[in-house]
Amino acid sequence: MTTVKAEPADIEIDLKRTALVLIDMQRDFLLPGGFGETLGNDVSLLGKVVAPLGRVLSAFRSLQLPIIHTREGHKPDLSDAPPAKLERGTPSKRIGDPGPMGRILIRGEAGHDLIPELYPIAGEVVIDKPGKGAFYATELQSVLVDREIENLIVTGVTTEVCVHTTVREANDRGYRCIVPADCCGSYFPEFHAAGLAMIKAQGGIFGWVTDSSRLLAAIS
Repeated sequence: MTTVKAEPADIEIDLKRTALVLIDMQRDFLLPGGFGETLGNDVSLLGKVVAPLGRVLSAFRSLQLPIIHTREGHKPDLSDAPPAKLERGTPSKRIGDPGPMGRILIRGEAGHDLIPELYPIAGEVVIDKPGKGAFYATELQSVLVDREIENLIVTGVTTEVCVHTTVREANDRGYRCIVPADCCGSYFPEFHAAGLAMIKAQGGIFGWVTDSSRLLAAIS
């Protein structure tokens, strides 16, 4: 068993039953010209996540622990994209529109793919999801059950949307979620802080919050 220093309290986990989950570290969210920028966001704010998350990813790889990547996006015919999602807001380009990295948030396009710095290697699972949460309309639950996973290290972007939704979904399914704060990012620093506060509130109602240094110290 390994003890991770965290808030609201330290947590003891079995590393053999722990998976690292990287949520939506995609070009469309992190790079200029992608969906994140079409919404009017400063995508450079998410870049701070890459280095600490890269160190955690390397550590998990060295220990040969399960690693799962997710990508939010839709089929080319948009049959899995509800009209309410497609019509929401006033982005400069909508999901499915052509952009500098291909059609926005469409599977198979360059923008939909993961950034090179954190790109999956052989043996790592990639989950394509049509929604915010990683469990909705995906095979994630069966992947975790097959590997007898009990604990999730949840990372990625954005903290208050896809990361938070996945943590909530996982909590309802009985998984212990640990969120390293510097391995998650948001276009809105205040939303990032609030999202983490909600996870660890009331004795860890959704999970535990730590950082990459404390996590790496625990698993080294």
